Amino acid sequence: PAMPGCRWPRPALPILRWLPRYSRAWLPLDLLAGLAVGLTAVPQTLAYAELAGLPLQYGLYSSFMGCFVYCLLGTAKDVTLGPTAIMSLLVSSYAFHEPVYAVLLAFLSGCIQLAMGLLHLGFLLDFISCPVIKGFTSAASITISFNQIKNILGLQGIPRQFFLQLYETLRRIGETRAGDAVLGLTCLAALAGLRAMKSRLPQAAPAEPLAVRISYLIVWISATARNALVVLFAGLVAYSFQVMGSQPFRLTGSIPQGLPALRPPPFSLATPNGTVPFQSMVQDMGVGLAVVPLMGLLETVAIAKAFASQNGYRIDPNQELLALGVANVLGSFVSSYPITGSFGRTAVNAQSGVCTPAGGLVTGALVLLSLAYLTSLFYYIPKAALAAVIISAVVPMFDAAIFRTLWRVKRLDLMPLCVTFLLCFWEVQYGIVAGVLLSGILLLYSNARPPIKVSEGAVLLVQPGSSLHFPAVEHLRDSVCSRALAASPPRSVILDCCHVSSIDYTVVVGLAELLQELRSHGLSLAFCGLKDPVLQVLLSADLEGFQHFPSWEEA
Repeated sequence: PAMPGCRWPRPALPILRWLPRYSRAWLPLDLLAGLAVGLTAVPQTLAYAELAGLPLQYGLYSSFMGCFVYCLLGTAKDVTLGPTAIMSLLVSSYAFHEPVYAVLLAFLSGCIQLAMGLLHLGFLLDFISCPVIKGFTSAASITISFNQIKNILGLQGIPRQFFLQLYETLRRIGETRAGDAVLGLTCLAALAGLRAMKSRLPQAAPAEPLAVRISYLIVWISATARNALVVLFAGLVAYSFQVMGSQPFRLTGSIPQGLPALRPPPFSLATPNGTVPFQSMVQDMGVGLAVVPLMGLLETVAIAKAFASQNGYRIDPNQELLALGVANVLGSFVSSYPITGSFGRTAVNAQSGVCTPAGGLVTGALVLLSLAYLTSLFYYIPKAALAAVIISAVVPMFDAAIFRTLWRVKRLDLMPLCVTFLLCFWEVQYGIVAGVLLSGILLLYSNARPPIKVSEGAVLLVQPGSSLHFPAVEHLRDSVCSRALAASPPRSVILDCCHVSSIDYTVVVGLAELLQELRSHGLSLAFCGLKDPVLQVLLSADLEGFQHFPSWEEA
């Protein structure tokens, strides 16, 4: 037995933290949650593969490995890994609608995420500010939704670049296929209605009659599995028309049956003009090798943190990075494209009452069963129905309120929000990079120009509002000299450093020059309110004429 006051070391493998204490009462809840997520995942991931510009089976290939890996390595019970709308949009930009590129991108992204997790570099995500994330997700919501309008209207040959897509769709709107449009809009209305029904569904109390509780369960399952129900309904309608000898819808078509082959990711691409080597493929993907892994980490960690705080448990961000990295690396061996945490399916998982990550095993098994036995049935799924599933999933990502909120709270933050939002319509990577750079410039500017309060009296009391670093030293010198020497008569200065917790060597040099300049005019500079780290730095520098006091009154 452990000695009093001692604790056993925490298991390194997250599954060992919950599996030994797994309760039989958790099993039905985990089974139900896994089934609900699986019924959501299968139609959604077929649609996301279409969005990524890949054959539809790649959506299913990408949907099961993350479930199994996260069960072993994940630290949040609610999170589910798999294809998402955002990641599919990025893959369509950087994989050029070529499965070989998409699978290699998953492998390389996983390696980068693994390295970041092992080196504890998760803090880098903190440099992507909330306005940049909101700008990106809001633009992505519009881009993805409009990308699917062509399938709702039954149009073909529409380019994927947003502005060309907008122009071509409006130009060819007269070619709309009535069958696809009616079915697509009906599916959208059904999905919106079921979503609203679920959000307004009152909780059935245990004291309610059995019939009421069963009715509640039927409605809840219908609303939760709305994607599967709508796709099933659309497929039955399309099959009925096929039997009658006509087909007013554009169908998904044949999907290869069976599980994907277990093989290493491809490191070259055979083309009619020769072989594209690994180095050229990496160059082609370019900045995508930074954007894809970072956005994958950002989605996963943000979702895990949100649901962990909502449900009262803690996560380990670096462990989340490792889980995502392993899932992407192993997924690339079964022809997966890059995956990340899915907000929609994670919400379904949480609302279904999942107790442990074991629910992911049921979801993964359901996807494998679909691949093994159901792909022949997917032939009849209309593309308009899959488009409706995607639009229904991404419309809630558009956050119109953030513009009003930032206008009210801090208008300067509207700059990175608007720059990211607008540039993402041109190219996703330009929007994200520009937003991060602008956020960084605003952050650096606040460091270079800290607030400085100046109080005049017998002496000049100067109080910096934050720590002093090298970009701020000239601003501080100018503020002190312009006020001290311009006063009549010129006044000595007390520098109150009660808000200064750190300084660097450039600041020390600047303060030495300030001391010398004031002394040349017969004035003194005294320091007060110095915190220990700052005092130690200044004492070590051995500044000529340096004097300090605990508070400005004593000075």
